[in-house]
Amino acid sequence: MSYIIFDLEATCWNDGSYGRDQMETIEIGALKLNSRRGLIESEFSTFVQPVATHPLSDFCRNLTSIRQKDVDEAPQFPDVFPRFVEWCGPEPFFLCSWGNYDFGQLRQDCARHKLEFPLASDQHINLKIEFARTFDTKPCGMEKALRRLEIPLVGTHHRGIDDARNITEIALILWADLD
Repeated sequence: MSYIIFDLEATCWNDGSYGRDQMETIEIGALKLNSRRGLIESEFSTFVQPVATHPLSDFCRNLTSIRQKDVDEAPQFPDVFPRFVEWCGPEPFFLCSWGNYDFGQLRQDCARHKLEFPLASDQHINLKIEFARTFDTKPCGMEKALRRLEIPLVGTHHRGIDDARNITEIALILWADLD
């Protein structure tokens, strides 16, 4: 059983000019573990060119540190998503993210581009909920969870691959005592 710890970054605005349904993935970062206590087998990281909203908002660029050039030169979602699914490998595997947003965004992007979404909801693990349950606390952001575990945030927060690496550190602690 593989565990794919992934994080997405998406177009965003802070002025209410666009709704949640207009957000598009602009980065996918992921790590593949060969088990819940396992070794990191590989990483997947790519920018994704948005098609519905252009250019990136100042808010989005400042939040994520993703440059307009990064997404302008990137492949579009219909090219990226099949590569991501292939990289995930043959089933069985679980997609794991900090909250439900990322899983839902993948589903939304597939619908936007008329791609089949090949994953069932029971293939998703919400690590934010697992953390809250394990530590008997309210669900919180990744950064707060890292502080609670006294793990330094590595890399740049709100970058897909860096957040995936940090989430993996949390997951390995959550799963340390599991068989």
